[in-house]
Amino acid sequence: MNNTIVRLDNLVKTYNGRDAVNHVSLTVNKGDIYGFLGQNGAGKTTTLRMIMGLLTPTSGEIYMFGERVIPGGYNHYRRIGSVIETAGFYPNLTASENLEIHRRLMGVKDKGNLDEALELTGLFDVSNKRVKDFSLGMKQRLGIARALLHKPEFLILDEPTNGLDPVGIKEIRKLIINLAKTRNITVMLSSHILSEVQQLATRIGIINAGCLLEEIGIDELEQKNRSYVELIINDEKAAASVLENELNIHDYTVVERGVIWVYERFEDTETIGTALFAHGLRIRGISIKKQTLEDYFLKVTGGNFNVS
Repeated sequence: MNNTIVRLDNLVKTYNGRDAVNHVSLTVNKGDIYGFLGQNGAGKTTTLRMIMGLLTPTSGEIYMFGERVIPGGYNHYRRIGSVIETAGFYPNLTASENLEIHRRLMGVKDKGNLDEALELTGLFDVSNKRVKDFSLGMKQRLGIARALLHKPEFLILDEPTNGLDPVGIKEIRKLIINLAKTRNITVMLSSHILSEVQQLATRIGIINAGCLLEEIGIDELEQKNRSYVELIINDEKAAASVLENELNIHDYTVVERGVIWVYERFEDTETIGTALFAHGLRIRGISIKKQTLEDYFLKVTGGNFNVS
């Protein structure tokens, strides 16, 4: 059985001679909450719009549910819901009235889908409230409710927490996790906020300047972010020699001149410090730290990433 929901193969989108998306290849598997990370302008929305058939790729292939997408073909989109950029609604109509219009336009015959979508997004109790009186977070959830009307298998969300206050962000996060766990909906969401995605995603793709730099599972990502001893020292080469020859420590990295990260025996700073001091080395700083996810992303993107 093919568990691949979406696969992009060398996808390119060129505007005025510039590649906004440059040979992007990625895979979203069934059950993923796929965090598509990149700063504003990195190519996230352009990629999502191509997946949804809103833009035609300059080159490359898109596969959905194991089949190649043919330009102009829309059969696959019956199985997909999306909120790309800002969700638009009639402000003077209620939430229910807005969804009823879209239910009819989308050809969804079961009227019960409307109430179910409102229930799932926590809007059932305010379904008769006019949209103009909704908060931004409520409007975002209403957009997701609309995307759920036809009970999709795959949900694409473009910057779903953008502009929301902490309460609104928490509500969207809870909703996405609930949809994935209780409704078995595969989710792909874009964001430029690392701290938010790391609380949601099971897999992450990092895009920068139109290029996909890495795909990685969140568990593997956590493994790469280990505790270490940071040594700030006058002679990193001599210190490395002491670590290897005197302490039998080989798992370390010279980060920059005068700075070493030691990944083993990090709990034994006294022994490390004593050995270095005994060889005449001046220690300006020694402390136990943990490499953060922000450190990792800054390393992958060459420091060109918003980690707020």
